[in-house]
Amino acid sequence: MIRFIGFGNIFKLEGVSNYAHGCNCAGAMGRGIALEFKSKFPKMYDAYKALCRQNDFNLGDVFAYDYEDGVVFNLGTQKTWRTKADYKAIEKSLNNMLELCVRKKIYHVALPRIGAGLGGADWNKVKLIIHKVASSFEDVNIYVVENYKDVYLTQEKIKIA
Repeated sequence: MIRFIGFGNIFKLEGVSNYAHGCNCAGAMGRGIALEFKSKFPKMYDAYKALCRQNDFNLGDVFAYDYEDGVVFNLGTQKTWRTKADYKAIEKSLNNMLELCVRKKIYHVALPRIGAGLGGADWNKVKLIIHKVASSFEDVNIYVVENYKDVYLTQEKIKIA
């Protein structure tokens, strides 16, 4: 199931402790929500940067980082921070992430507008990709926060949104 949430904070959704975001494959998390991920999960960032340095994180890849409360899915959606997000990479990385969710028995994942912020992709095209990929993974609840607003959302508010 996909739930698009107009305004919120992916880190403040009741019952959700698994997160995903689009990443470049160059090891940079210096702006946007990537910077927030880097700040919240510094060990994840170090591991991600090492993968990129070794050319072991490429377009369409997923680097799943387990932390004490859940998993952070880093999706390889951009070659570098200077390039635009790649639609095929968005689709492939989402599919790979959802396959991992099924294997790891993860049923809730929150993500921002992957690829459509600093990545420069057309959000309407990305939404179609999300719908296409997620339709094969009905057991995984995906919460997509379309615009940042620093509020805590309960499951009741999420259902209304």
